[in-house]
Amino acid sequence: MTAVRVEGLRVSYGARPALDGVSFAVAPGEIVGLLGPNGAGKTTTLSVLATLRRPDAGDAEVAGISTRRHPARVRRLLGFVPQSLAVYPTLTARENVRCFAGVLGLGRRAARDAAGEALRTVGLAERAGDVVATFSGGMQRRLNLACALLHRPAVLLLDEPTVGVDPQSRERILDTVRAQAAAGTAILYSTHLMDEAERLCDRVVLIDGGRVVAMGSPSELTRHDGGVRLVLVTRDPLADGWLDGCAGAHLLAGAPVVPARGHRYEVTIDAMRLTTQVLERAGDVLELHVHRPDLQDVFFRVTGRALRD
Repeated sequence: MTAVRVEGLRVSYGARPALDGVSFAVAPGEIVGLLGPNGAGKTTTLSVLATLRRPDAGDAEVAGISTRRHPARVRRLLGFVPQSLAVYPTLTARENVRCFAGVLGLGRRAARDAAGEALRTVGLAERAGDVVATFSGGMQRRLNLACALLHRPAVLLLDEPTVGVDPQSRERILDTVRAQAAAGTAILYSTHLMDEAERLCDRVVLIDGGRVVAMGSPSELTRHDGGVRLVLVTRDPLADGWLDGCAGAHLLAGAPVVPARGHRYEVTIDAMRLTTQVLERAGDVLELHVHRPDLQDVFFRVTGRALRD
């Protein structure tokens, strides 16, 4: 059974299209990353799934239930962590989670038990009685996540949940997300952090201009993004054709002279075994950097490097 299905979503803000036929699916226990530049349509997609925005066309389903026709039923199945913090700073952590548990319809005992479990899950049990205004940004982000886990949702929607957090809080959030997926929760995870998506996500959906421009597992997407890139800095300039006879190695660029640092060259190779051949032809190498294709390379290839303001 598909936990989340998005079919042909179209949303416009005035004359500007925000989503233009977006389609994808998320299975139970799967973590799918939603990637894209600013204004690509990530938050709008999550808003439609969270029943906060009605699409102009197309539909989105959660556990087979349409967000258009049965938004109240869908909301009972969802945990949603918005990009902006959605906790009450003047309440304690315990009061926050119990408040949200009440909104979700949990009884007093169930709310108490769920609140305690959620706070333990995100590492805030010892600070349950502290006022949230005294919390660091990372602690507030973890509390935000705890509020979404109270009713053990079938689907978890996360909109950049690690923005501005410290490394320890970030790892706790990622571990919590993995644990939720292992328990069968379907997770749609919006992020700008490419390394986070590579580490966490089973698949990624990359959207730009309101359209899906790439989809697949991180390894599938990077596999088709060229070979390994070598960056060499040599003491002396290399003659034209210095790579001749090294099949599978291709010169990308040779930088102008930088007297203090030597001469910079970028080369792609089809296999790491070619590194030795390239170095033999390069002569006196001062620096060598090896870069395997990653999601950031895919991101720039399909969306470009122009600023999105």
